[in-house]
Amino acid sequence: MQANLKDQIALVTGAANGIGKAIADRFAANGATVFYTDVNQASAEDAAKSGGCHALALDVTRPDQINAAMRTVIERCGRLDIVVNNAGINTFAHRVTIDEFPREEWDRILAVDLTGLYEVSRAAAKIMRPQRRGRIINISSIAGVVPLRLQCAFTAAKAGVNNLTRAMAIELGRDGILVNAIAPGSIMTDGTRKLFYSKDGLFHENVQRLIDHIPVGRPGNPEEIAVAALFLAAPENTFTTGHILVVDGGWTAGYHRDF
Repeated sequence: MQANLKDQIALVTGAANGIGKAIADRFAANGATVFYTDVNQASAEDAAKSGGCHALALDVTRPDQINAAMRTVIERCGRLDIVVNNAGINTFAHRVTIDEFPREEWDRILAVDLTGLYEVSRAAAKIMRPQRRGRIINISSIAGVVPLRLQCAFTAAKAGVNNLTRAMAIELGRDGILVNAIAPGSIMTDGTRKLFYSKDGLFHENVQRLIDHIPVGRPGNPEEIAVAALFLAAPENTFTTGHILVVDGGWTAGYHRDF
């Protein structure tokens, strides 16, 4: 898929690897000037080299860094057209029921996955409203559509992202700002390899059970999420807002079974 993003200025959080990098790369390949941002500046710089774009350090839990990043974008480019809120975390060690889930882990996940997204979106909206145009694309999860066991904080955060997306779409639509979310299913990233898809993954013994639940019979890849993001960012997409675009190989279409 191609879209003409020439002269578009985009900022992607968590762009050093995985889904974020795939989205940033896809935007750059379609003509956008992209700011690859990540909590790890060196990793962001390495990722940005492939697209010949900019790299910035950005911890979404720090409003001072968010504001500094936005100032840099405006100083260098004069405007901001597209923001992708991709930065997110989950838990590996604490796959437990809510009565055993540590409060500090809850706070850590919500701070990045929901509050961080709110802070970046708030800063972006302050730039985009006077422009009377913009796109905000939030990376959610199927966990925000269909709750998953043993992930109470992640599930709550992503459900919050989905309704925050809809709320922002309602608030900002008259200002020419479209706000949508993408809800990926199981995607082959470093994180899912550590959990399922490598031989020493924490839950590798359950990987076939996971794949059996996906109608297309495999995990997705980051580039497939990037295609969805490109659609939402494309200039031709002018009437889609408040939408949660599920990209999950059919996972949430229904209970997949052979009997």
